[in-house]
Amino acid sequence: MHDTATTARWQRAQACIGHGVDTIDTPSLVIDLDAMERNLARMAAFASEHGVRLRPHAKMHKSAELARLQMNHGAMGVCVQKTDEALALAHAGVHDIYISNEVIAPAKLLRLAQAVRDLPTKFSIAVDSTLGVTRLAQALHAAGVDAPARLDVLVEIDVGQGRCGVAPGAPAVALVQAIAAHPVLRFAGLQAYHGGAQHRRTAAERAEAMAAATRAVQTTCEALQAEGFQVPLVTGAGTGTFSLEANSGVWGELQAGSYLFMDADYASNEATPLAPVFEHALFVKSQVMSRNAAHAVCDAGHKSHAIDSGMPSVWFPSGLNYASGGDEHGVLRANAGQPLPGLGEVVWLVPGHCDPTVNLHDFMVGVRGGLAAGVVERVIRVDARACLG
Repeated sequence: MHDTATTARWQRAQACIGHGVDTIDTPSLVIDLDAMERNLARMAAFASEHGVRLRPHAKMHKSAELARLQMNHGAMGVCVQKTDEALALAHAGVHDIYISNEVIAPAKLLRLAQAVRDLPTKFSIAVDSTLGVTRLAQALHAAGVDAPARLDVLVEIDVGQGRCGVAPGAPAVALVQAIAAHPVLRFAGLQAYHGGAQHRRTAAERAEAMAAATRAVQTTCEALQAEGFQVPLVTGAGTGTFSLEANSGVWGELQAGSYLFMDADYASNEATPLAPVFEHALFVKSQVMSRNAAHAVCDAGHKSHAIDSGMPSVWFPSGLNYASGGDEHGVLRANAGQPLPGLGEVVWLVPGHCDPTVNLHDFMVGVRGGLAAGVVERVIRVDARACLG
C-alpha cells in the first residue's frame, strides 16, 4: 500500500483496533472473526474425519494472514488461480501454493520459474495442453531450475464444467506422457473441479453432477494405470460439493474456499446431507445516507461489493431488501409491516459473491464479539488484490 489515500484509509482502520464496531468507517469490509473461526474449525474437522487433505482456495480471501491461519489449522497449503496471486502470497510467507489454473504466457511462466528458484515456497501448477507443458519446462530451464529440483504438475480434466481441462481418458494420458518427457517436471495428479455444480440449488442436482464427474475421474485413472502411470492425487471440490468428493473414494484433496466466509449465493443452496453448516462471516458495513417515505439509501453500492452472483442480502436490520442504486448507492425497501432504517443507521450486508467482493478492498476489518457490540481486533491486508496476471 503505497499511495497516500490508501495509506490514510489503512491508518484510520488501524486506529479502530481496540474500539467498538461503531468506529469502523462505511462502507467497509468486515469479518466476524468468531464466525470465521467456527467455519475454519468445522471444515478442518470434516477433512480430518474423512481422511482427505484440505487445500483451501486463497483466491477467495487473497490474504497471506488468512492462508497461514488455514494452514495452522490443518490445511496443507492453498490454491490460487493466477501467477501473480501465487507470487504475492509467497512473498508474504505462504509456503505451499498450487496454481489450479493454466498459464500459457512465457512471461508469467518465467516469473513463476524464478520464484521456484529463489523462494522457499513449494509451488505446483495445472496444465491442459502440450504447449503449456513445453513452455513450463522451457521457463524453468531459462531460470536455471533443473532436475532434481522439479515442479509438481497436475493435469486438468474437464469433469463437466465446460471450461478448461482436457477430455477424460486418452487425452489426459497424452499430457502425462508429455510431462514425463521433461525431467524438470513431475506428474503430481489430476485437477478435477466442477465449478458449474457448486451453485446448483438442490442437493440432488449437485449429487447427479458429481456422480458424472466421478465416472470421468475413474475413467482417466484407469487409462493412466493401463499405461503404467500411477495417479498420486485427485484434487478439486468447492464449497457446494466438497462432501460429495470427500465421500467418493476418488478425490484425496478438497479445494473449497468460500466456506470460510459464506456468501449470500452459497447460502441459497439447499444443504448437502452430512456436510457441516457454515455461517456468514463476511459483511459490508454501510449506513443510511438518504431516506424518504418509500425507501432508504445506504452508502454501499457496487464499488463495495460484487454483483455477478446477485445483490447482497441484508443481514441487519431484518425485513429489508437491497436493490441496485448504482456504484455508490444501495436502495433499501422494507417488507410489509417492517420499518425503514433511519438516517445514519448502520446496515450490515452479506455480499452475493465473496471472492470478487474481497478484490475490491485493500483490507478487511476483523471484529471479535459480534457485529452489534464487538471490538475491532485486527486489520487484515488483501495481499493479492488486483493480482490479475
